[in-house]
Amino acid sequence: MKVATWNVNSIRTRRDHVLAFLDHATPDVLALQETKATVDQFPAQAFADAGYGAAVSGQKTYNGVAFLYRNGLEPAWVTRGFPDDEDDAPARLIAARFGPLNLVNIYLPNGSEVGSEKYDYKLAWMQRLRDWLDHEFDPEEPVALVGDFNVATEDRDVYDPDAFRDRVLFSEPEKEALEGIRAWGFSDCFRRHHDEAGLYSWWDYRMNQFRRGNGLRIDHVWGSAPAAAA
Repeated sequence: MKVATWNVNSIRTRRDHVLAFLDHATPDVLALQETKATVDQFPAQAFADAGYGAAVSGQKTYNGVAFLYRNGLEPAWVTRGFPDDEDDAPARLIAARFGPLNLVNIYLPNGSEVGSEKYDYKLAWMQRLRDWLDHEFDPEEPVALVGDFNVATEDRDVYDPDAFRDRVLFSEPEKEALEGIRAWGFSDCFRRHHDEAGLYSWWDYRMNQFRRGNGLRIDHVWGSAPAAAA
């Protein structure tokens, strides 16, 4: 099964880009983050016309996560958010079972800056995710955790690690919290195939960082042992 992940930063703005990607890469499932659309606003018909169904956890203007899945691969079940979420909780988690694979798609909070209330919320959200994984799944099952984690884990994942050290996205408490999630039973599927530095998934739109090659790898694909070996 081919699974891809993409923070699209508005599905309505990037709809045609996503359609082009589906046509080019032909994933079985595409996990989307930061869709910035309610369920009613999500352009599901455009994707249906391209042969993909949609499972959406939406929110107006902010956040939002979704799956696009190839026709014939309809999920056995879909769950949205944590069980103890309030009705107006940010849409940051959606999970589903596609064939034998349990797929969890997250848009982890950014954290704003180290020491802020948003940073504390980020760390608490990460602990909630670990607790939820403990309750919902077994590491001996095929489970994949994908999405925008908003944390770079190693120096080789950051174009200037000394400049980012102790800053949000690369601070030690964030990395330790993410390691607590990885220790549930995940391995980094990307690093099973690509060992080199300088491979990034996010670039700050300011100061022409993409063209300068100044990025961070904060989007990840992790798998339990059965999923990673598949």
